[in-house]
Amino acid sequence: MKSVMEALKDNFNKTVNIRTSPGSLDHITVVTADGKLALNQIGQISMKSPQLILVNMASFPECTAAAIKAIRESGMNLNPEVEGTLIRVPIPKVTREHREMLVKLAKQNTNKAKDSLRKVRTSAMNKLKKSKDKASEDTIRLIEKQISQMADDTVAELDRHLAVKTKELLG
Repeated sequence: MKSVMEALKDNFNKTVNIRTSPGSLDHITVVTADGKLALNQIGQISMKSPQLILVNMASFPECTAAAIKAIRESGMNLNPEVEGTLIRVPIPKVTREHREMLVKLAKQNTNKAKDSLRKVRTSAMNKLKKSKDKASEDTIRLIEKQISQMADDTVAELDRHLAVKTKELLG
């Protein structure tokens, strides 16, 4: 359950953010002839200014077109420009519409985290039910309550993080 929480925080910091950082492009997956690779594995990402990120594709020039396509389709509202093996990614000004889109994305990510949490809870309950012959019914009921309580607490924490992120994004 903690790993679900950490994954959501990490996701919020990387993708659902107004401020740009070179790490904001790290999660973009590029489909190459060798398979799917993270953009930071095939290109060197650096910030020229707060409004411009550079991706140097000198080590894998054959992947430049695929990298551009991946950046365009990342859902981050980016329009990269090519200069040989150098990809310039101008960062657009953050509009109200873009902020609202980020809030929507944050809600989607939170819902995915809740789904993952439900899966964790269900698998824990199933493991518990399989061990019924090893423990008394009272013990099993107590552990079921504890698992449910932990899941409920984590859901509340996920909702709190979403509320804080929404407030941060909408200002």
